[in-house]
Amino acid sequence: MNSPAAGSGDRPRGGCLRAYPALPVWVVEDHQDVLPFIYRAIGSKHLPASNISFVHLDSHPDLLIPVNMPADTVFDKEALFSELSIENWIMPAVYAGHISQVVWLHPPWAQQISEGKHHFLVGKDLSTTTIRVTGTDHYFLSDGLYVPADQLENQKPLNLHVILINPTEASNSQEENGEVASAKRLKLNTDDTASTASASSSVAPGDLDHSTPSLKKKELQNASAPNKAETLSECSASSSFSECPIREVVKDVCQVLQKGDAYVLDIDLDFFSVKNPFKEMYTQTEYELLQELYNFKKPHRNATEEGLLDCVENRVHQLEDLEAAFADLCDSDDEETLQKWASYPGMKPLVQLVHSLKTRMESPDYEMVHQAGLTCDYVELPHHVSTEEEIEGLIQSIKVLLKDMPKPTLVTVARSSLDDYCPSEQVDIIQEKVLNLLGSVYGTLDVHLDYSSTASSL
Repeated sequence: MNSPAAGSGDRPRGGCLRAYPALPVWVVEDHQDVLPFIYRAIGSKHLPASNISFVHLDSHPDLLIPVNMPADTVFDKEALFSELSIENWIMPAVYAGHISQVVWLHPPWAQQISEGKHHFLVGKDLSTTTIRVTGTDHYFLSDGLYVPADQLENQKPLNLHVILINPTEASNSQEENGEVASAKRLKLNTDDTASTASASSSVAPGDLDHSTPSLKKKELQNASAPNKAETLSECSASSSFSECPIREVVKDVCQVLQKGDAYVLDIDLDFFSVKNPFKEMYTQTEYELLQELYNFKKPHRNATEEGLLDCVENRVHQLEDLEAAFADLCDSDDEETLQKWASYPGMKPLVQLVHSLKTRMESPDYEMVHQAGLTCDYVELPHHVSTEEEIEGLIQSIKVLLKDMPKPTLVTVARSSLDDYCPSEQVDIIQEKVLNLLGSVYGTLDVHLDYSSTASSL
Protein backbone atom coordinates (compact mmCIF):
# COMPACT_ATOMS: atom_id res chain seq x y z
CA MET A 1 0.00 0.00 0.00
CA ASN A 2 1.86 3.02 -1.27
CA SER A 3 -0.63 5.74 -0.48
CA PRO A 4 -2.21 5.26 2.92
CA ALA A 5 -1.80 8.86 4.03
CA ALA A 6 -4.31 11.60 3.52
CA GLY A 7 -1.38 13.78 2.53
CA SER A 8 -0.24 11.44 -0.21
CA GLY A 9 -1.44 12.15 -3.73
CA ASP A 10 -0.09 9.18 -5.66
CA ARG A 11 -1.94 5.88 -5.87
CA PRO A 12 -0.41 2.69 -7.24
CA ARG A 13 -3.32 1.24 -9.20
CA GLY A 14 -4.47 3.88 -11.63
CA GLY A 15 -6.01 7.29 -11.03
CA CYS A 16 -4.83 10.03 -8.72
CA LEU A 17 -6.37 10.69 -5.32
CA ARG A 18 -6.81 14.20 -3.98
CA ALA A 19 -5.44 15.15 -0.57
CA TYR A 20 -7.29 16.90 2.27
CA PRO A 21 -5.42 19.92 3.73
CA ALA A 22 -6.18 18.59 7.23
CA LEU A 23 -7.46 15.20 8.35
CA PRO A 24 -11.30 15.30 8.32
CA VAL A 25 -13.08 13.89 11.39
CA TRP A 26 -16.84 13.47 11.07
CA VAL A 27 -18.70 13.01 14.36
CA VAL A 28 -22.31 11.76 14.13
CA GLU A 29 -24.84 10.32 16.58
CA ASP A 30 -26.15 7.16 14.84
CA HIS A 31 -23.41 5.09 13.29
CA GLN A 32 -24.97 4.59 9.84
CA ASP A 33 -24.83 8.37 9.36
CA VAL A 34 -21.07 8.19 8.72
CA LEU A 35 -21.59 6.41 5.39
CA PRO A 36 -22.66 9.52 3.39
CA PHE A 37 -19.37 11.20 4.36
CA ILE A 38 -17.41 8.18 3.14
CA TYR A 39 -19.35 8.24 -0.13
CA ARG A 40 -18.73 11.96 -0.42
CA ALA A 41 -14.98 11.31 -0.11
CA ILE A 42 -15.24 8.71 -2.88
CA GLY A 43 -17.15 11.15 -5.06
CA SER A 44 -14.57 13.91 -4.49
CA LYS A 45 -11.76 11.42 -5.28
CA HIS A 46 -10.18 11.64 -1.84
CA LEU A 47 -10.97 7.93 -1.50
CA PRO A 48 -10.75 5.39 -4.35
CA ALA A 49 -14.00 3.89 -5.62
CA SER A 50 -12.83 0.37 -4.72
CA ASN A 51 -10.40 -1.58 -2.54
CA ILE A 52 -10.87 0.59 0.54
CA SER A 53 -9.82 -0.84 3.90
CA PHE A 54 -12.06 -0.10 6.86
CA VAL A 55 -10.66 -0.08 10.40
CA HIS A 56 -13.67 -0.34 12.73
CA LEU A 57 -13.35 0.20 16.51
CA ASP A 58 -16.66 -0.80 18.08
CA SER A 59 -18.26 -3.02 20.72
CA HIS A 60 -20.46 -4.37 17.88
CA PRO A 61 -19.43 -5.68 14.42
CA ASP A 62 -22.21 -3.77 12.53
CA LEU A 63 -21.87 -6.38 9.76
CA LEU A 64 -25.47 -7.46 9.26
CA ILE A 65 -27.49 -6.71 6.12
CA PRO A 66 -30.92 -5.06 5.60
CA VAL A 67 -32.79 -8.36 5.29
CA ASN A 68 -35.38 -7.42 2.66
CA MET A 69 -33.55 -4.63 0.81
CA PRO A 70 -33.07 -5.33 -2.94
CA ALA A 71 -29.33 -5.58 -3.65
CA ASP A 72 -29.54 -3.00 -6.44
CA THR A 73 -30.54 -0.36 -3.87
CA VAL A 74 -26.80 0.14 -3.24
CA PHE A 75 -26.53 1.86 -6.63
CA ASP A 76 -28.98 4.59 -5.57
CA LYS A 77 -27.22 6.45 -2.77
CA GLU A 78 -30.20 8.27 -1.30
CA ALA A 79 -32.39 5.16 -1.38
CA LEU A 80 -29.60 3.18 0.26
CA PHE A 81 -29.02 5.68 3.07
CA SER A 82 -32.73 5.64 3.94
CA GLU A 83 -32.67 1.82 4.31
CA LEU A 84 -29.73 1.55 6.70
CA SER A 85 -29.58 1.29 10.48
CA ILE A 86 -26.78 1.01 13.01
CA GLU A 87 -26.21 -2.74 12.69
CA ASN A 88 -26.21 -3.10 8.89
CA TRP A 89 -24.49 -0.16 7.14
CA ILE A 90 -21.05 -1.62 6.25
CA MET A 91 -21.97 -4.66 4.14
CA PRO A 92 -23.93 -2.72 1.47
CA ALA A 93 -20.73 -0.71 0.83
CA VAL A 94 -18.89 -4.03 0.43
CA TYR A 95 -21.46 -5.27 -2.09
CA ALA A 96 -21.26 -1.93 -3.92
CA GLY A 97 -17.56 -2.70 -4.45
CA HIS A 98 -16.11 0.09 -2.32
CA ILE A 99 -14.81 -1.79 0.76
CA SER A 100 -12.69 -4.93 0.42
CA GLN A 101 -11.08 -5.27 3.86
CA VAL A 102 -12.72 -4.77 7.25
CA VAL A 103 -10.69 -4.84 10.45
CA TRP A 104 -12.94 -5.10 13.49
CA LEU A 105 -10.96 -4.00 16.55
CA HIS A 106 -13.00 -4.90 19.61
CA PRO A 107 -12.64 -4.55 23.40
CA PRO A 108 -12.45 -7.64 25.64
CA TRP A 109 -16.16 -7.62 26.52
CA ALA A 110 -17.27 -7.85 22.87
CA GLN A 111 -16.77 -11.43 21.69
CA GLN A 112 -19.42 -11.80 18.98
CA ILE A 113 -17.04 -13.07 16.28
CA SER A 114 -13.91 -15.10 16.95
CA GLU A 115 -10.42 -13.67 16.50
CA GLY A 116 -8.67 -14.08 13.18
CA LYS A 117 -9.22 -13.92 9.44
CA HIS A 118 -12.58 -14.64 7.84
CA HIS A 119 -12.81 -14.83 4.04
CA PHE A 120 -16.21 -15.00 2.35
CA LEU A 121 -18.27 -13.64 -0.54
CA VAL A 122 -20.93 -10.93 -0.50
CA GLY A 123 -23.33 -10.96 -3.44
CA LYS A 124 -26.85 -10.80 -4.86
CA ASP A 125 -29.05 -13.80 -4.08
CA LEU A 126 -30.39 -15.09 -7.41
CA SER A 127 -33.71 -16.16 -5.87
CA THR A 128 -34.54 -13.16 -3.64
CA THR A 129 -32.40 -10.39 -5.29
CA THR A 130 -31.29 -9.36 -1.78
CA ILE A 131 -27.69 -9.12 -0.49
CA ARG A 132 -26.48 -12.36 1.08
CA VAL A 133 -23.15 -13.90 2.15
CA THR A 134 -21.34 -17.22 2.06
CA GLY A 135 -20.14 -16.68 5.64
CA THR A 136 -21.23 -19.63 7.79
CA ASP A 137 -20.63 -18.30 11.28
CA HIS A 138 -23.57 -17.91 13.65
CA TYR A 139 -23.55 -14.15 13.21
CA PHE A 140 -24.90 -14.58 9.66
CA LEU A 141 -26.78 -17.88 10.02
CA SER A 142 -28.91 -16.60 12.88
CA ASP A 143 -30.09 -13.70 10.75
CA GLY A 144 -30.85 -15.97 7.78
CA LEU A 145 -28.17 -14.34 5.61
CA TYR A 146 -26.22 -17.39 4.38
CA VAL A 147 -26.46 -18.78 0.86
CA PRO A 148 -24.00 -21.00 -1.07
CA ALA A 149 -21.66 -19.28 -3.54
CA ASP A 150 -23.44 -20.74 -6.60
CA GLN A 151 -26.60 -18.83 -5.62
CA LEU A 152 -24.83 -15.47 -5.59
CA GLU A 153 -24.17 -13.17 -8.54
CA ASN A 154 -22.03 -10.03 -8.66
CA GLN A 155 -19.84 -11.62 -5.97
CA LYS A 156 -17.48 -9.42 -3.95
CA PRO A 157 -14.83 -11.04 -1.74
CA LEU A 158 -14.50 -9.66 1.79
CA ASN A 159 -11.50 -10.11 4.05
CA LEU A 160 -12.69 -9.65 7.63
CA HIS A 161 -10.06 -9.47 10.38
CA VAL A 162 -11.18 -9.61 14.01
CA ILE A 163 -8.60 -8.37 16.52
CA LEU A 164 -8.83 -7.92 20.28
CA ILE A 165 -7.66 -4.66 21.88
CA ASN A 166 -6.89 -4.84 25.60
CA PRO A 167 -6.62 -1.74 27.77
CA THR A 168 -3.04 -0.70 28.55
CA GLU A 169 -2.27 -1.34 32.21
CA ALA A 170 -2.12 1.83 34.30
CA SER A 171 1.43 0.94 35.38
CA ASN A 172 2.60 1.26 31.80
CA SER A 173 3.32 4.92 31.14
CA GLN A 174 2.74 6.56 27.77
CA GLU A 175 6.48 6.96 27.39
CA GLU A 176 7.08 3.26 27.92
CA ASN A 177 4.39 2.36 25.39
CA GLY A 178 5.85 4.80 22.93
CA GLU A 179 9.31 3.30 23.27
CA VAL A 180 8.06 -0.23 22.74
CA ALA A 181 6.04 0.83 19.72
CA SER A 182 8.87 2.88 18.23
CA ALA A 183 11.21 -0.09 18.49
CA LYS A 184 8.81 -2.07 16.31
CA ARG A 185 7.63 0.80 14.14
CA LEU A 186 5.88 -0.27 10.96
CA LYS A 187 5.52 2.64 8.57
CA LEU A 188 3.94 1.88 5.23
CA ASN A 189 4.70 5.34 3.85
CA THR A 190 7.69 7.47 4.88
CA ASP A 191 5.73 10.59 3.95
CA ASP A 192 3.42 9.98 6.94
CA THR A 193 5.97 11.07 9.52
CA ALA A 194 6.06 14.73 8.61
CA SER A 195 2.32 14.99 8.24
CA THR A 196 1.67 13.74 11.78
CA ALA A 197 4.19 15.87 13.63
CA SER A 198 2.19 19.01 14.38
CA ALA A 199 0.64 20.04 17.70
CA SER A 200 -2.89 19.34 18.87
CA SER A 201 -5.65 20.89 20.94
CA SER A 202 -9.13 19.85 21.98
CA VAL A 203 -12.64 20.59 20.81
CA ALA A 204 -15.68 20.93 23.06
CA PRO A 205 -18.41 18.39 22.30
CA GLY A 206 -21.54 19.92 20.80
CA ASP A 207 -25.10 19.84 22.05
CA LEU A 208 -27.05 16.62 21.94
CA ASP A 209 -29.40 16.10 19.03
CA HIS A 210 -32.50 13.93 19.25
CA SER A 211 -33.26 10.77 17.30
CA THR A 212 -35.24 7.56 17.69
CA PRO A 213 -33.58 4.60 19.40
CA SER A 214 -31.83 2.17 17.09
CA LEU A 215 -31.15 -1.50 17.60
CA LYS A 216 -28.10 -3.71 17.33
CA LYS A 217 -27.94 -7.43 16.85
CA LYS A 218 -24.70 -9.32 17.35
CA GLU A 219 -23.95 -13.02 17.59
CA LEU A 220 -21.00 -15.26 18.33
CA GLN A 221 -18.83 -16.70 15.60
CA ASN A 222 -19.14 -20.45 15.02
CA ALA A 223 -15.43 -21.23 15.14
CA SER A 224 -15.98 -24.77 13.87
CA ALA A 225 -17.79 -23.73 10.68
CA PRO A 226 -16.35 -24.60 7.22
CA ASN A 227 -14.88 -21.10 6.79
CA LYS A 228 -13.14 -21.40 10.16
CA ALA A 229 -11.13 -18.34 11.14
CA GLU A 230 -7.39 -18.49 10.71
CA THR A 231 -5.54 -17.16 13.71
CA LEU A 232 -3.84 -13.83 13.03
CA SER A 233 -1.30 -14.22 15.79
CA GLU A 234 -0.92 -15.88 19.15
CA CYS A 235 -1.44 -12.48 20.75
CA SER A 236 -4.61 -11.39 18.97
CA ALA A 237 -6.15 -14.86 19.27
CA SER A 238 -6.16 -14.55 23.05
CA SER A 239 -9.51 -13.64 24.57
CA SER A 240 -8.07 -13.02 28.02
CA PHE A 241 -7.87 -9.66 29.76
CA SER A 242 -4.08 -9.98 30.07
CA GLU A 243 -1.77 -7.46 28.42
CA CYS A 244 -1.53 -8.08 24.68
CA PRO A 245 1.57 -6.58 23.07
CA ILE A 246 0.13 -3.80 20.96
CA ARG A 247 2.98 -4.12 18.47
CA GLU A 248 1.54 -7.50 17.44
CA VAL A 249 -1.77 -5.82 16.71
CA VAL A 250 0.05 -3.08 14.75
CA LYS A 251 1.75 -5.75 12.66
CA ASP A 252 -1.54 -7.55 11.94
CA VAL A 253 -3.39 -4.36 11.00
CA CYS A 254 -0.59 -3.03 8.79
CA GLN A 255 -0.50 -6.33 6.88
CA VAL A 256 -4.20 -5.88 6.11
CA LEU A 257 -3.81 -2.23 5.11
CA GLN A 258 -1.09 -3.14 2.59
CA LYS A 259 -3.79 -4.93 0.55
CA GLY A 260 -5.89 -1.77 0.15
CA ASP A 261 -5.45 1.50 -1.72
CA ALA A 262 -6.59 3.73 1.19
CA TYR A 263 -8.26 3.35 4.54
CA VAL A 264 -10.95 4.88 6.74
CA LEU A 265 -10.60 4.91 10.52
CA ASP A 266 -14.02 4.44 12.12
CA ILE A 267 -14.62 4.75 15.87
CA ASP A 268 -17.80 4.08 17.81
CA LEU A 269 -17.49 5.66 21.24
CA ASP A 270 -19.20 2.57 22.70
CA PHE A 271 -15.90 0.79 22.03
CA PHE A 272 -14.71 2.37 25.29
CA SER A 273 -17.86 1.79 27.38
CA VAL A 274 -21.07 0.06 26.34
CA LYS A 275 -24.54 -0.74 27.63
CA ASN A 276 -27.20 -3.18 26.52
CA PRO A 277 -30.19 -0.79 26.56
CA PHE A 278 -32.71 -3.64 26.58
CA LYS A 279 -31.42 -4.79 29.97
CA GLU A 280 -32.96 -1.67 31.47
CA MET A 281 -36.21 -1.90 29.51
CA TYR A 282 -37.22 -5.40 30.61
CA THR A 283 -37.05 -7.44 33.80
CA GLN A 284 -34.63 -10.33 34.06
CA THR A 285 -37.50 -12.81 33.72
CA GLU A 286 -38.83 -11.05 30.61
CA TYR A 287 -35.36 -10.99 29.10
CA GLU A 288 -34.94 -14.72 29.75
CA LEU A 289 -38.31 -15.41 28.11
CA LEU A 290 -37.17 -13.43 25.06
CA GLN A 291 -34.00 -15.50 24.92
CA GLU A 292 -36.11 -18.66 25.02
CA LEU A 293 -38.45 -17.44 22.27
CA TYR A 294 -35.68 -16.21 19.97
CA ASN A 295 -33.22 -19.02 20.69
CA PHE A 296 -31.20 -19.91 17.61
CA LYS A 297 -30.83 -23.63 16.97
CA LYS A 298 -27.23 -23.92 15.82
CA PRO A 299 -26.30 -26.27 12.98
CA HIS A 300 -24.18 -29.37 13.53
CA ARG A 301 -20.51 -28.41 13.90
CA ASN A 302 -19.64 -30.24 10.64
CA ALA A 303 -22.84 -29.28 8.84
CA THR A 304 -23.08 -29.85 5.10
CA GLU A 305 -24.32 -27.18 2.72
CA GLU A 306 -27.73 -28.84 2.88
CA GLY A 307 -27.61 -28.73 6.69
CA LEU A 308 -26.73 -25.04 6.65
CA LEU A 309 -29.56 -24.27 4.24
CA ASP A 310 -32.02 -26.19 6.46
CA CYS A 311 -30.76 -24.23 9.46
CA VAL A 312 -31.30 -20.90 7.68
CA GLU A 313 -34.74 -21.91 6.37
CA ASN A 314 -35.89 -22.93 9.86
CA ARG A 315 -34.50 -19.73 11.32
CA VAL A 316 -36.23 -17.52 8.75
CA HIS A 317 -39.58 -19.24 9.46
CA GLN A 318 -39.06 -18.83 13.21
CA LEU A 319 -38.34 -15.10 12.89
CA GLU A 320 -41.24 -14.59 10.48
CA ASP A 321 -43.64 -16.23 12.96
CA LEU A 322 -42.34 -14.10 15.84
CA GLU A 323 -42.60 -10.93 13.77
CA ALA A 324 -46.18 -11.81 12.76
CA ALA A 325 -47.11 -12.65 16.36
CA PHE A 326 -45.93 -9.33 17.76
CA ALA A 327 -47.50 -7.44 14.83
CA ASP A 328 -50.79 -9.17 15.69
CA LEU A 329 -50.38 -8.26 19.36
CA CYS A 330 -49.93 -4.61 18.34
CA ASP A 331 -53.49 -4.74 16.98
CA SER A 332 -54.94 -6.74 19.85
CA ASP A 333 -53.24 -8.37 22.81
CA ASP A 334 -56.33 -10.06 24.20
CA GLU A 335 -56.16 -13.58 25.58
CA GLU A 336 -57.59 -15.16 22.44
CA THR A 337 -54.87 -13.67 20.21
CA LEU A 338 -52.21 -14.58 22.73
CA GLN A 339 -53.31 -18.22 23.07
CA LYS A 340 -53.52 -18.56 19.27
CA TRP A 341 -49.85 -17.65 18.86
CA ALA A 342 -48.75 -19.57 21.96
CA SER A 343 -50.00 -22.76 20.29
CA TYR A 344 -47.28 -22.43 17.63
CA PRO A 345 -44.16 -24.61 18.14
CA GLY A 346 -41.71 -22.91 20.51
CA MET A 347 -44.07 -20.00 21.26
CA LYS A 348 -45.37 -21.09 24.68
CA PRO A 349 -43.20 -18.53 26.60
CA LEU A 350 -45.17 -15.79 24.81
CA VAL A 351 -48.02 -16.10 27.34
CA GLN A 352 -45.86 -15.47 30.41
CA LEU A 353 -43.96 -12.69 28.62
CA VAL A 354 -47.08 -10.75 27.58
CA HIS A 355 -48.74 -11.20 30.98
CA SER A 356 -45.60 -9.85 32.67
CA LEU A 357 -45.39 -6.86 30.32
CA LYS A 358 -49.08 -6.01 30.82
CA THR A 359 -48.72 -5.99 34.60
CA ARG A 360 -45.96 -3.38 34.28
CA MET A 361 -47.32 -1.17 31.49
CA GLU A 362 -50.71 -0.22 30.15
CA SER A 363 -49.82 -0.60 26.49
CA PRO A 364 -46.60 -2.55 25.79
CA ASP A 365 -44.61 -1.59 22.67
CA TYR A 366 -44.66 -5.01 21.00
CA GLU A 367 -42.62 -3.84 18.03
CA MET A 368 -39.84 -2.87 20.43
CA VAL A 369 -40.21 -6.21 22.23
CA HIS A 370 -39.63 -7.99 18.91
CA GLN A 371 -36.58 -5.86 18.16
CA ALA A 372 -35.22 -6.65 21.62
CA GLY A 373 -35.77 -10.35 20.97
CA LEU A 374 -33.74 -10.17 17.77
CA THR A 375 -30.72 -9.12 19.84
CA CYS A 376 -30.76 -11.97 22.35
CA ASP A 377 -31.16 -15.20 20.45
CA TYR A 378 -28.11 -17.04 21.84
CA VAL A 379 -25.68 -14.41 23.10
CA GLU A 380 -26.45 -11.16 24.85
CA LEU A 381 -25.38 -7.78 23.55
CA PRO A 382 -22.17 -6.54 25.17
CA HIS A 383 -22.77 -4.72 28.45
CA HIS A 384 -19.75 -3.23 30.21
CA VAL A 385 -19.87 0.24 31.72
CA SER A 386 -16.16 1.02 31.96
CA THR A 387 -14.35 2.67 34.81
CA GLU A 388 -12.33 5.82 34.17
CA GLU A 389 -9.18 3.68 34.33
CA GLU A 390 -10.49 1.23 31.73
CA ILE A 391 -11.43 4.04 29.36
CA GLU A 392 -8.00 5.62 29.75
CA GLY A 393 -6.34 2.22 29.29
CA LEU A 394 -8.12 1.72 25.96
CA ILE A 395 -7.28 5.29 24.89
CA GLN A 396 -3.57 4.56 25.54
CA SER A 397 -3.75 1.26 23.62
CA ILE A 398 -5.35 2.98 20.63
CA LYS A 399 -2.79 5.80 20.81
CA VAL A 400 0.11 3.35 20.52
CA LEU A 401 -1.69 1.55 17.70
CA LEU A 402 -2.46 4.68 15.66
CA LYS A 403 1.06 6.09 16.07
CA ASP A 404 2.46 3.10 14.23
CA MET A 405 -0.22 2.80 11.57
CA PRO A 406 -0.31 4.89 8.39
CA LYS A 407 -2.46 8.00 8.45
CA PRO A 408 -6.08 7.37 7.36
CA THR A 409 -7.75 9.36 4.60
CA LEU A 410 -10.56 10.34 6.96
CA VAL A 411 -11.90 9.48 10.40
CA THR A 412 -15.55 8.82 11.25
CA VAL A 413 -16.87 8.80 14.83
CA ALA A 414 -20.28 7.68 16.16
CA ARG A 415 -21.50 8.76 19.60
CA SER A 416 -24.23 6.05 19.91
CA SER A 417 -25.55 7.73 23.05
CA LEU A 418 -29.17 8.64 22.33
CA ASP A 419 -30.07 4.96 21.94
CA ASP A 420 -28.07 4.26 25.10
CA TYR A 421 -25.28 2.06 23.73
CA CYS A 422 -22.59 4.50 24.87
CA PRO A 423 -23.58 5.64 28.40
CA SER A 424 -24.94 9.19 28.16
CA GLU A 425 -23.09 10.24 31.31
CA GLN A 426 -19.75 9.20 29.73
CA VAL A 427 -20.11 9.99 26.03
CA ASP A 428 -18.89 13.61 26.11
CA ILE A 429 -15.85 12.71 28.19
CA ILE A 430 -14.99 9.81 25.86
CA GLN A 431 -15.49 12.01 22.79
CA GLU A 432 -13.14 14.67 24.14
CA LYS A 433 -10.51 12.03 24.93
CA VAL A 434 -10.81 10.53 21.43
CA LEU A 435 -10.54 13.91 19.68
CA ASN A 436 -7.53 14.82 21.85
CA LEU A 437 -5.98 11.46 21.00
CA LEU A 438 -6.51 11.99 17.25
CA GLY A 439 -5.01 15.48 17.50
CA SER A 440 -1.95 14.23 19.37
CA VAL A 441 -1.30 11.54 16.75
CA TYR A 442 -2.25 13.32 13.51
CA GLY A 443 -1.80 17.02 14.27
CA THR A 444 -4.29 19.48 12.79
CA LEU A 445 -7.78 18.03 12.38
CA ASP A 446 -10.81 19.28 10.48
CA VAL A 447 -13.52 18.28 12.96
CA HIS A 448 -17.19 18.31 11.94
CA LEU A 449 -19.69 17.79 14.77
CA ASP A 450 -22.50 16.81 12.46
CA TYR A 451 -24.99 15.95 15.16
CA SER A 452 -25.04 19.66 16.11
CA SER A 453 -24.37 21.18 12.65
CA THR A 454 -21.14 22.84 13.74
CA ALA A 455 -17.56 22.48 12.60
CA SER A 456 -14.23 23.22 14.21
CA SER A 457 -10.56 22.98 13.34
CA LEU A 458 -8.04 21.61 15.77
